[in-house]
Amino acid sequence: MHDIRLIRDDPASFDAALARRGLPAQGEALVGLDERRRQTIAASQEAQTRRNDLSKQIGQAKAQKDEARAQALMTEVAELKARLPELEQEERSIGAELDATLAAIPNRPAANVPEGSDEDGNQLVRENGEKPTFAFADVREHDVIGPSLGMDFETGIAIAGARFTLLRGPVARLNRALGQFMLDRLVNEHGYEEVAPPVLVREEALFGTGQLPKFADDLFRTTDDRWLIPTAEVSLTNIVREKVLPEGELPLRFAALTPCFRSEAGAAGRDTRGLIRQHQFDKVEMVSIVTPDASDDEHERMTRAAEGALEALGLHYRRMLLCTGDMGFSAARTYDLEVWLPGQNRYREISSCSTCTDFQARRMNARYRPEGGKPQFVHTLNGSGLAVGRTLVAVIENYQQEDGSVAVPAVLQPYLGGLTMLSPR
Repeated sequence: MHDIRLIRDDPASFDAALARRGLPAQGEALVGLDERRRQTIAASQEAQTRRNDLSKQIGQAKAQKDEARAQALMTEVAELKARLPELEQEERSIGAELDATLAAIPNRPAANVPEGSDEDGNQLVRENGEKPTFAFADVREHDVIGPSLGMDFETGIAIAGARFTLLRGPVARLNRALGQFMLDRLVNEHGYEEVAPPVLVREEALFGTGQLPKFADDLFRTTDDRWLIPTAEVSLTNIVREKVLPEGELPLRFAALTPCFRSEAGAAGRDTRGLIRQHQFDKVEMVSIVTPDASDDEHERMTRAAEGALEALGLHYRRMLLCTGDMGFSAARTYDLEVWLPGQNRYREISSCSTCTDFQARRMNARYRPEGGKPQFVHTLNGSGLAVGRTLVAVIENYQQEDGSVAVPAVLQPYLGGLTMLSPR
């Protein structure tokens, strides 16, 4: 959500930020709506003041037995009484239009975000590690290796339909180990508080983080008007909804391992094979709530926490700074981590870490109170630490053996009772 006062003060700067997102200018229209709303409020207040003043004059006229004047005054009061509800309804209507328009506009990009229309405009920040080499030529993709390890695509589809997979036996254990490993790192090494949040949320929670109203088609909705979370960012960020936090409580850092649900409405025909794009998947999510002056440092800290998991797993990756046309709706700046998948011979996104500045906080009315000062909006950040299914894919492809087995990274072996190799069944 955007502050209409800032737009009113400098509509040109607001339009310049929208232009970087590839959006048309809206400053003049928004200021016009706001002016109409304020004029209606002023007219309503003026009418109310006039009504109160006339009521006093009616009493005076009656005391002076001036019935003609009293009757004329009462006629004007009746007209004002009829007019007031119309003005109040007009104010509500204009206010709702203004709020709906503001709610549909994405966050303004940070100054250091490169301009671009799609992923081709993203900038490489750095690469880490080396691509693996194999002593055999037939380097396979995970959907070829996975079935013999317990990755059952057919049964998943039979039970739930397309974009669902059943994991059994060794690969199910590896999937669980990955989630536990990632969450443990965030809690034990990076100071995140572990949370077990609801995965069903109300509409206002999704509005707060920016998924609604614009992206309803990407979500799953229940018959009682709850929504399945597309990411634990929704539940974790809304912990501070409608709160005023003492500054001393910040920063807050939350982490959760949850299932996530996405309809993938805009991904028809894309990544239909394997685990890359599923309706249901597990993800470890990080959320930070900080003061505005700390958000840039927190963004780097969060991204490094996600990178640390990839490094501990021995996976080659690169960090990309997303351009204005490839960022999410609520983000002011996003780093994507892309892991190397040798079977696919390409990089795939495995984590996105974003700072949302005060954009989500305004939608949630989440604030903090500096010592001796007035409440201010917090800054919110979120990131994947990591997507479990895609990390499973990366481990299978990077640690594959010629005979179809998969070596277990050393950091995961304690979670698997010392198991060092997943063997085909």
